Amino acid sequence: MKYRQLSKEQFEALHKEFAQFLASQQVDVKEWSAIKAKKPEVADEELNLFSDLVWDDALTKTNYLEHFSKTNINLFKCEPKQISRIVVQINKPDFDFFNEDDYKWFVDNTNDKSIQFLKGAKKYTKERNLELFDLVEKGSVISDGKLFESIQLLISNKA
Repeated sequence: MKYRQLSKEQFEALHKEFAQFLASQQVDVKEWSAIKAKKPEVADEELNLFSDLVWDDALTKTNYLEHFSKTNINLFKCEPKQISRIVVQINKPDFDFFNEDDYKWFVDNTNDKSIQFLKGAKKYTKERNLELFDLVEKGSVISDGKLFESIQLLISNKA
């Protein structure tokens, strides 16, 4: 298995797609029920294969990731050959990006001395999708990239 098996909730959300996946292998509902009952290891292999296909498709389409913590935002632009990263770090007592007022303060005070912006880029050291999957497993979420591009523009204008 390349990634990890989808959760029960993810499988339920992709029920139609999973049925099409099974149909593409000439497995109907009756046969799938029999496989689950009599050959759970085969059923698990099918679930793993479908999970890998779903993850691979989603990660291939991913262009941006975000990871928020209390005092940091990690923003990633996932390009074909490299990943670019912007880190926003707040050095202010009791600051919390998860607090709506604190986040608004950040948006309104991007020139404050307590805010540090760091940026960099690196080539992938292993397969692109595996690196993105690792970031997702560590808490990053797929995003539309608006925050990355806004902060990138802000940093460029400061230089």
